[in-house]
Amino acid sequence: MYSAEHPTFSATPTLLRRFGSQLIKSTVLSASTSLRVLALGGEAFPSLTLLKSWRGIDNKTQIFNVYGITEVSSWATFYRIPEQFLNSTLKSELPVPLGFPLLGTVVEVRDTNGFTIQEGRGQVFLGGRNRVCFLDDEMTVPLGMMRATGDLVMVKDGQMFFLGRKDSQIKRHGKRLNIELVQQVAEGLQQVESCAVTWYNQEKLILFLVSKNDLVKEYIFKELQKHLPSHAIPDELLLIDSLPFTSHGKIDVSELNKIYLNYLNLKSECKLNGKEELWGKLQYLWKSILNLSEDPLKVPDESLFLNSGGDSLKSIRLLNEIEKLVGTSVPGLLEIILSSSILEIYNHVLQTVFSDEDLVFSKNYATKRKFSNINQEETSGKSLHQKSVMTLSCDNELTAFTAVSRGSQLLSLNTKFLTKLGLCSSAHSSELISQTNIQNVKSLNPPALTGKSKDPSHVAEVSEEGTCVTAAKKMELHVRWKSDTGKCVDASPLVVIPAIDKSSTTVYIGSHSHRMMAIDLHSGKVKWEQILGDRIESSACVSKCGNFIVVGCYNGLVYVLKSNSGEKYWMFPTEDAVKSSATVDPTTGLLYIGSHDQHAYALDIYKKKCVWKLKCGGTVFSSPCLSLIPQHLYVATLGGHLLAINPATGNRVWKHSCGKPLFSSPRCCLQYVCIGCVDGNLLCFTHFGEQVWQFSTSEPIFSSPCASASEQEIFFGSHDCFIYCCNMKGHLQWKFETTSQVYATPFAFHYQEGNNEMLLAAASTDGKLWILESKSGQLQSVYELPGEVFSSPVVWESMLLIGCRNNYVYCLDLLGGYQI
Repeated sequence: MYSAEHPTFSATPTLLRRFGSQLIKSTVLSASTSLRVLALGGEAFPSLTLLKSWRGIDNKTQIFNVYGITEVSSWATFYRIPEQFLNSTLKSELPVPLGFPLLGTVVEVRDTNGFTIQEGRGQVFLGGRNRVCFLDDEMTVPLGMMRATGDLVMVKDGQMFFLGRKDSQIKRHGKRLNIELVQQVAEGLQQVESCAVTWYNQEKLILFLVSKNDLVKEYIFKELQKHLPSHAIPDELLLIDSLPFTSHGKIDVSELNKIYLNYLNLKSECKLNGKEELWGKLQYLWKSILNLSEDPLKVPDESLFLNSGGDSLKSIRLLNEIEKLVGTSVPGLLEIILSSSILEIYNHVLQTVFSDEDLVFSKNYATKRKFSNINQEETSGKSLHQKSVMTLSCDNELTAFTAVSRGSQLLSLNTKFLTKLGLCSSAHSSELISQTNIQNVKSLNPPALTGKSKDPSHVAEVSEEGTCVTAAKKMELHVRWKSDTGKCVDASPLVVIPAIDKSSTTVYIGSHSHRMMAIDLHSGKVKWEQILGDRIESSACVSKCGNFIVVGCYNGLVYVLKSNSGEKYWMFPTEDAVKSSATVDPTTGLLYIGSHDQHAYALDIYKKKCVWKLKCGGTVFSSPCLSLIPQHLYVATLGGHLLAINPATGNRVWKHSCGKPLFSSPRCCLQYVCIGCVDGNLLCFTHFGEQVWQFSTSEPIFSSPCASASEQEIFFGSHDCFIYCCNMKGHLQWKFETTSQVYATPFAFHYQEGNNEMLLAAASTDGKLWILESKSGQLQSVYELPGEVFSSPVVWESMLLIGCRNNYVYCLDLLGGYQI
């Protein structure tokens, strides 16, 4: 290979690393080598610092960075590394250009709209009259065809610098990350021989290392923290003997994933030897899932999961990892993770695994979430069971309005102005409505829709930040305004439209900054903001009279604010965080809400008292759902229970155990109630508690169902990255593959210019907003926000509202004739 007859060697950087740095320096790139040309390509070029460490003193080999793709017959550009760079003793982190086109090769860099650019970021396209290969079943190729490479570059001063593959660009913790950057930094560490990084199941960033000598994982993590931002620190580090390669000399990612899967299986098979080992492994899982530094110091006993950077998604990961570790399910563990300290989590697991041993720790002294001390005069109100439906004393101050919230829910109270919309009314008694001064209680969902997607897995190309890419040139999304809330916005918007003056329509939304905000829909001007006692993930609800906004808070309080000023009217204390969103009974005006204290509450906000509360057998994370026929309040718990409750008395009508936590909110239809489960199933029940069917996805369902107005279809998302449409028999109508997990609830809305054509808005956690045809699942448009999205979209007229984890709430104009 290195003889005078073969003075040139072409390889991928990874393949070259397989020789080991010492062998490369002493043989391949030594002073006496016969190798005259070393061409490295097929992957990102190694850093100049690493390259110089491979090169022996007085080595004369010319080193080239070569670039190309199979579709244009291999190499297309080249760049020779200047000798002065290779001979310099200074550490250099300068990027290496891709260089200049070979003879007969055409190189273009295009932006996301397909326009050629001379400066900035874009994708490389390669072609040329004589530089084309036939792919797959191709029989002819147009002359001058340019092939998209999938490689992103930065063009600066006439040079192209490789940024990474499009499929190596991920969103992690709300930030954009090129996983090749993690690999390059790790390769630069002195003790690392070679390495690779994978994005396992789009959940975990795994670093695989081949070390030069014995490595301590803590040392590697500390070194990475010096050179990488926090969102780029790997979840786990695996030491392996050698990297697996494909036949083309590239790293075999599928084999790496198998190695990691075997590692997970091996971990799960290891039995615990005692309490001390459980405590140590629980500490490791805690740090790993929360992306905390590998500090040798233990996690403080009083540490709370949510206060340490945890959320509902990470809580499920910790639950699964602990149950894998102990080899059995641990009832009630999820609620403990979300509300108590690591020490109480440990003791709760001990009660399951080592139940026959004495426990030295008492649950009564466990650290729990601390709540604000509130004036008891403002919050007083004991549980009272009402024996009949009561009408609240608010009729003399009624405000006519329509409220629009997530899941295509529309509530019109005290007004007739929306009857002209012609939307199908949902399962409400006309007699009951007329008795309570309600003119319409409607759904924004479309009429019956069926049909299968011709291309259910189609995903459109999305730009780097905040740019719309249309699939069929039917719709465009443009930011109308955005409002800074100060911290992440996980709550979903509530839009309230006054009947008299629609121009004063208001958006209500809260954020992690403790702020509750009222924003003018059309201008984005903040009307008022109110600082609450802790972060807000609960979505707002409007009272029956329209004069109050009700929202839950992490400090355990339910706040009732005046809708026109934000002034605090009443604060009701629960005994734990309130992430649940309230729902209003349009017949009585009662407000229903759940708490992490495992209770559901019925509140009379006008008399400032709790009418009843019911212990539900698990944390109430999601939002209650009210059915007027029959009169049932549906509440779901993280203990896996779905309860039907009499909304007037608080008495339980029936309960179904689903076996796994329920983060999804139940959705009522005329005949059925549907809910998603962490086990990946969408469950459908009659109003009498009989399970009718279940539809299975491959990952947990946190997304709440959205029903069509005809109540013949149900839309929802899953952690498996798909948006689904099922009919009411549980049969799949279509599914659409997004680019990340779907946590949010979809929203169906009407295409005004078409013949009853309906669209569906949905969001994936990587920040992309998807507009689909609800009948077929075909993509109409996609727009990427610059942050993760756990908020659900709400559409009113031609505007889409949504919160983002970059601290902003967005209003986007839908251009192309789509509106409610």
